[in-house]
Amino acid sequence: MLKILVLCSRNQWRSPTAEALYRDDPRVVVRSAGTSPQARVRVSEKLLRWADRILVMEHRHRQQLAAQFPALLAELDVAVLGIPDDYAYMDADLCALLRAEIEAVLAEATE
Repeated sequence: MLKILVLCSRNQWRSPTAEALYRDDPRVVVRSAGTSPQARVRVSEKLLRWADRILVMEHRHRQQLAAQFPALLAELDVAVLGIPDDYAYMDADLCALLRAEIEAVLAEATE
């Protein structure tokens, strides 16, 4: 089973929505965290090492990982989803965007 870590800034809207959407999906185990010091659950080296695939919402989140974990980043499989911070938790448009992007990642993983 693929272990996915989904990251946004404060772990309030986007990444928890992704975690909720895929919580019961038999193909994956999913967790979420944030890159900000104010995040509900803050990304850690332990979480990064746990994941097979890391999905970040924006390029800046990847840059923050590079700044916080420079030695580890080369070992990580990080994909940028390109989803802006314009949505509330479980917003229908956010759910549709997340499903489209994550399904593409899952299809790529099974190739």
